[in-house]
Amino acid sequence: MVVRKEKKSRKMRGSRTHGYGRVGQHRKAGSRGGRGAAGLHKHKWTWVVKYHPDWFGKHGFKNPNPTIKKDEIRAINLRELSERVEELLQRNLLKIENELIVVNLEELGYNKLLGEGSITKPMKILVPRATRTAVEKVKEAGGEVVITSRQTQ
Repeated sequence: MVVRKEKKSRKMRGSRTHGYGRVGQHRKAGSRGGRGAAGLHKHKWTWVVKYHPDWFGKHGFKNPNPTIKKDEIRAINLRELSERVEELLQRNLLKIENELIVVNLEELGYNKLLGEGSITKPMKILVPRATRTAVEKVKEAGGEVVITSRQTQ
């Protein structure tokens, strides 16, 4: 025998309330416990616990003024670099090519080389930016500065 299932709205033609009791029992927001998020701390609490446990509370924020910016200058002086060379060599963060110590300052977290102080060992320094005095002092020590971007100040 063929199962003939009609829609409830077809079956209930002319019944006024379509099986929902008195007029108004299926109207407005009372049938669903309030509009929207009403009652989430009251009668809908079990729903919150089951489906959205992180609904309430603070969840961090996106800092509108981050401390590290893309254009921020993170500079290092020649003096500080020469003091740290031995330590960086021991930690295998620097390479030695043709008796030159190769220092990639970008990998070490710096983007500018400043000329304060001096260096004694010949180095090949790769850096996005460098001052003229820094470049001159490195050349005097027998090394070279390779500018990885096209800016020299």
